[in-house]
Amino acid sequence: MTLTRLLPTLRRSIPDPIAPERWPAGTRATTTDLIVGGFSMTRLAERDGTPLAHLAPTPAGAHGGPARHLGVALATVRERSSGSGVLELATDAECGPHRPDWSEARLIGRVSVAKITTATVRFAAGGGHALARLELPADVAVGDLIAVPIEAGRVTISVAAAAPERQRSAGTTSAANSSSPDRSYAASGA
Repeated sequence: MTLTRLLPTLRRSIPDPIAPERWPAGTRATTTDLIVGGFSMTRLAERDGTPLAHLAPTPAGAHGGPARHLGVALATVRERSSGSGVLELATDAECGPHRPDWSEARLIGRVSVAKITTATVRFAAGGGHALARLELPADVAVGDLIAVPIEAGRVTISVAAAAPERQRSAGTTSAANSSSPDRSYAASGA
């Protein structure tokens, strides 16, 4: 149990801690954002939209293991309901072969001083397909941004019919703003 869980108002001055081995090397949490490879995840989502996968290579041995790709998936909450007593969220996230670490999911883009609660997240486009159970502040709302670390071995990102200017440096790929109806990303494990 962390201080920010015991006293949620502390989130105004100190960020919720992250497990460094589950995020790309050098990831830094602030009270409202995650900085990954020098990129603000909040600003990246503002610029490119969501869903979005930001991939960054982790050097061999950085976390005591072989080289792997860790990244961050960003999704926007599109629907919220709590009628059955359980917080249910629908996001614009797309199903893909990335392995998300749901225990590390976090709200970014604003500070919440609400207590942490368990939420069920589903794909909005998937017609109610249950995705995961995760812990988020109880006041999560439509429009909020959720960041989740992802892991994959050999990574291949494709955005169908994307213009050359859509390609991003530092391993960043946005599938959200493609003009093509196929706006998916894919990764395959090594």
